[in-house]
Amino acid sequence: MAERSFAKEVKQLRVGDGTVFHGEGILAITKALLENGVGYVGGYQGAPISHLMDVLADAQEILGELGVHFEASASEATAAASLAASVHYPIRGAVTFKSTVGTNVASDALANLASGGVTGGALVIVGEDYGEGSSIMQERSHAFAMKSQIWLLDPRPNLPSIVKSVGDGFALSEASNTPVMLQVRIRCCHVTGEFTARDNKAPEMTVREALENPTRDVERIVLPPASFKHEHEKIEKRWPAAVKYIKDNQLNENFGPQEAPVGLVIQGGMYNGVIRALQRLGLADIYGDTQVPIYCLNVVYPLIEDEFLGFCQGKKAVLVVEEGQPNYIEQAFGSMLYRAGATVKLCGKDPFPQAGEYTGQVMLESLHAFLAEHAAELLPPTGRASNAPPPATVPALADVVPPRPPSFCTGCPERPIFAATKLVEQELGHHHIASDIGCHLFSINAPFDLGATTMGYGLGPASASALNDKGAARRSISFLGDGGFWHNGLTSSIGNALFNENDNVIVIVDNYYSAATGGQDILSSRAENKTKSTKHPIADAVRGMGVKWVRQIDRTYDVGRIQATLKEALTTDETGPKVIVASSECMLNRQRREKPMVARALNDGKRVLKTRFGVDEDVCTGDHACIRLSGCPSLSVKTLADPLRDDPVAAIDQSCVGCGNCGEVADAAVLCPSFYQADVIHNPTGSDTRRHRRTRRIIDWLQARRDARRLRFAQL
Repeated sequence: MAERSFAKEVKQLRVGDGTVFHGEGILAITKALLENGVGYVGGYQGAPISHLMDVLADAQEILGELGVHFEASASEATAAASLAASVHYPIRGAVTFKSTVGTNVASDALANLASGGVTGGALVIVGEDYGEGSSIMQERSHAFAMKSQIWLLDPRPNLPSIVKSVGDGFALSEASNTPVMLQVRIRCCHVTGEFTARDNKAPEMTVREALENPTRDVERIVLPPASFKHEHEKIEKRWPAAVKYIKDNQLNENFGPQEAPVGLVIQGGMYNGVIRALQRLGLADIYGDTQVPIYCLNVVYPLIEDEFLGFCQGKKAVLVVEEGQPNYIEQAFGSMLYRAGATVKLCGKDPFPQAGEYTGQVMLESLHAFLAEHAAELLPPTGRASNAPPPATVPALADVVPPRPPSFCTGCPERPIFAATKLVEQELGHHHIASDIGCHLFSINAPFDLGATTMGYGLGPASASALNDKGAARRSISFLGDGGFWHNGLTSSIGNALFNENDNVIVIVDNYYSAATGGQDILSSRAENKTKSTKHPIADAVRGMGVKWVRQIDRTYDVGRIQATLKEALTTDETGPKVIVASSECMLNRQRREKPMVARALNDGKRVLKTRFGVDEDVCTGDHACIRLSGCPSLSVKTLADPLRDDPVAAIDQSCVGCGNCGEVADAAVLCPSFYQADVIHNPTGSDTRRHRRTRRIIDWLQARRDARRLRFAQL
């Protein structure tokens, strides 16, 4: 169950030639794939391209009508390896995944694909997750493209350019027998707009036809002596063919006047930010017409030397707008200028910051600094006096909004797992804890403050493998999620721990979905899936690998049981890896599943019971230990009007989803009895009403007795 359904949007994928297509970048990419005769598509979800996999999943009926094969791949490596279908057969294939982590996972398959080359067009759509909106280490895809000789497209972030780049990518791949990467940033993926559609095109060869007509070319197989020839072929044949295609089809673009004292060379993905900054400087209008020449690189690798040198002619200075480090493009252009003996000054990371995202304010300040130094006459009179840009009218968010690190959602079934871990550590002392990629990584933040490292998806236990000393007084604890388990963890973490007789503890957090990437189904999902095989228990797979000590817990909200099981794993005399599979459904997906059902029941007048939890303010002591062991967003504090109670007490707001974690923590930690459960009944039956009246009378009677015994002070 993905976090968003595109069932309505995918209907647009059927529109034909001349129809205006409205939507966001991800949907436009899908339409472009169909218009360009793609034969098969695969991929692995991850920001910012998770929705592309969701769109493809919702569009399987349309894909089937055209004879397009679609797979939700087990990992990025699986997706990249599937492009082997384009090595010997003239089939256009496309895969998609998050970069750079996805590219790292897929590196072996991509390197072999680039070595042997392709016959059909092979397109790798990578979501460039760089900058302040990223959840990963800050790296770029550019280096991988260069080292493996994979051509890299970086289109301008508007729908016509995005759609055109898909067709250009396939054609460039076929013209040069080389796989092509299409890099789309977060803003590119989710930009909205329109373009004029074309008819969908069935693939020239389907995967079925390839299966029934097998062929092979030994020169494409990465094995000596062919593999030694591939390096020469890349440079002597494929590179020139790519350069020729890029030049002949003018994939890179020029904007603005031909003659000017300065110019801007920009990555295609930076175009919108550059134009907006020029608008704010008074050097471009709302239509994008600019007074400063721009050489826009929709292809950032390979770079076209004569195009660049021609752009530089007659200019005093040229600024390269290249986000991130290292500054590959700036270095390459600097080498070209040196070899050509050119005198134009090349700027890049001097006005711009050495690292970090080029936000709107960064772009404005850096372009202003460059123009003020090299072409002050272009700036409006108010901007020439100094190198200081126009003052920002909006303060930085960091100055006005308190820091808010990511945390678990309300009712998340993973929160009690880490509450139990804290309770165990209070009793047994601190342990080395290895974290992993996924929602459970939020345990590194307050209030849990657990976890020392995170090395890769499904590699939590592997990252603790060096800390495997059977004579040590304590064992390490490793966490990984169900998505990471099936992605890489089964072999790289569980298999490795078993093979090396690792004596540590592994906790597999199973929330039934690949939740952190949008809630897609995986092998162990417990939901029915029309096109995928689900309901394969993680515990069975672990036992199948040979692990003897395995514990399955099917309700993670039972903090006491989690605590006891984890303590047993840390103290048992049994050697070998100890694996705990802690399972409960992701609360977000559960709410997405149940809310429509509840809404229908309410509309139909049926009885609906909703569980809520609260805190009895008369009982709460204000200790707040419950908050320190929970951190649920619905659990807060409030100040009482009682002058004798100056400490705020715990309080639960209306966002509570009734998971019961707060009460379970209070019970397991032996905190206090202030938590209570309330069942709210909608459309009550007659028996519900009678029961409520009886209960109300009893409560009123008890309260009256209590009030009669209460000490009262008369006012003077």
